[in-house]
Amino acid sequence: MPELVFFSGTMDCGKSTLALQIGHNRSARGLQGIIFTRDDRAGEGKLSSRLGLVTDAVEAAPGLDLYGYLVERMSQGERVDYVIVDEAQFLAPEQIDQLARVVDDLDMDVFAFGITTDFRTKLFPGSQRLIELADRIETLQVEAMCWCGARATHNARTVGGAMVVEGEQVVVGDVDRPAEEVGYEVLCRRHHRRHLTSATARAAAVSPDVLPVTQP
Repeated sequence: MPELVFFSGTMDCGKSTLALQIGHNRSARGLQGIIFTRDDRAGEGKLSSRLGLVTDAVEAAPGLDLYGYLVERMSQGERVDYVIVDEAQFLAPEQIDQLARVVDDLDMDVFAFGITTDFRTKLFPGSQRLIELADRIETLQVEAMCWCGARATHNARTVGGAMVVEGEQVVVGDVDRPAEEVGYEVLCRRHHRRHLTSATARAAAVSPDVLPVTQP
């Protein structure tokens, strides 16, 4: 039976790489798919991984009816056997409902990839709806690591290397941006609670006075 599968994990754990691999494996067996993405690091209409792999994709812009888009493509004679959605956390809940309808009404697998929580440890609306609707939820087995060596479980937003906890939920960035820009870093829960990034940890090793106070 076709499924709606949600592959979840922190940033830097290989979600986009796995999405590309799933697409490659099915393409090698003669299957044809549609790839949706949203706000990819490589720009609009691209699915990219940090390993340097990139492919064209359909930008799932706000308001785009994903189900209607697929029906239109198929009505024009295009074959679609499966759907891949990267950065699924950025989709609106109603777009996740449309993906579930693709599975149920069009009888095709949908593989969605995304992070579950934002830099404030709050669920993204798209991820929340996926958790509610998915036939299966898979946690990525390639574990991202905090600077301390522990398993990273939280995504932190940084500015100038320091963790920030206020701002818009969606600000496009990546884990390898220059320190002066808005960036992201994966942390274990302990260091996320303490707002202790790799940059502030290095500073603290030099001057204990800058060690952040543990947050409640």
